[in-house]
Amino acid sequence: MTTKDFWCLGFAFLLSFVLSLATTPLAKRVAYIIGAVDIPRDSRRMHKRPIPRCGGLAIIFGFMASVLCFGPPTRGLAATMIGAGIIAIMGVVDDCKNLDAKLKFVIQIIAALIVVYGGDFKIEVMTNPNIFSDSPYIVFPWWLSGIVTVLWVVFITNAVNFIDGLDGLAAGVSAIMSVSLVFIAMRSGEYSVAVMGTALMGACFGFLPFNFNPARIFMGDTGSTFLGFMLASLSIQGVFKSYAIISFAVPLLILGLPLFDAMFAMFRRILKGQNPMTADRGHLHHRLIDMGFSTKQSVFILYAISGVLGITAVLLAEKGTLMALGTLCAVLIFIVLETTMGKTSNKNTKVEEENEED
Repeated sequence: MTTKDFWCLGFAFLLSFVLSLATTPLAKRVAYIIGAVDIPRDSRRMHKRPIPRCGGLAIIFGFMASVLCFGPPTRGLAATMIGAGIIAIMGVVDDCKNLDAKLKFVIQIIAALIVVYGGDFKIEVMTNPNIFSDSPYIVFPWWLSGIVTVLWVVFITNAVNFIDGLDGLAAGVSAIMSVSLVFIAMRSGEYSVAVMGTALMGACFGFLPFNFNPARIFMGDTGSTFLGFMLASLSIQGVFKSYAIISFAVPLLILGLPLFDAMFAMFRRILKGQNPMTADRGHLHHRLIDMGFSTKQSVFILYAISGVLGITAVLLAEKGTLMALGTLCAVLIFIVLETTMGKTSNKNTKVEEENEED
């Protein structure tokens, strides 16, 4: 990438950040007007008062404006923007009317098909899980490639939506994941992916001052499904195509936090005989809260985990498996130790407070 490209990426970040920051108060007003307000009615909600939930409009506006200004006019970019626009409209309507889950799946599949076939982006190669095989990777036939890619986009779209349960969590984690995608895109010369990732990063950071605990506005499904859709779309455009041998491991690491949370939640619900899409209080962020951590502590723990996974993905792409695994193990052990100490500290503090009251 040239020096001009790096300057463009810097301006793309700045523009999306400023526009998202400036339009979030406007999105808050719009949310009240259209009735997109989150009223806490069950134990899953962490807030105690009604909060507007259409803040994703500010993220979308900052992103779209930045990409239109600095993105290259390509077929792939156009297909991605059209698909993202469909997801954005669906999210706004869902925040107001609570759309049926089946209808949302249909809309998400349509948007994914536009990106996959309109932009000609498919997951055609993946790492061979059979370590004893002579072939280091598997090549999908054309028909299976399309199915796998659509399923990937739809799953990630909903996975990011699942983690949107604490103030600042989805926006911060999405920004962290975008950083990893942008870095790999720049190293592989994928300017279009780098611009979209940078714009997404800036829009998330611009929204965070209003969404961090205590949140004054939520992004709602408008923002979370949009972020999930964009992260999934960027991963199939850049990461999967750039590293054939490790094409499956890199995006799995980058998007590892929402992927694990979504898969764990679905398996847990299936084992209980429930609909896998039924909402419950069993996500990772809920478990951290139940362990005694505050909202801010839980969010920072998940930020750290997402950051470690992103760094590991970059090292895997740049330095190889050994360096990546060593870093992952070392940092995760550190996080576990810090989390355990933090939990113990929280318990001791509560005990001291109870003793003082007595």
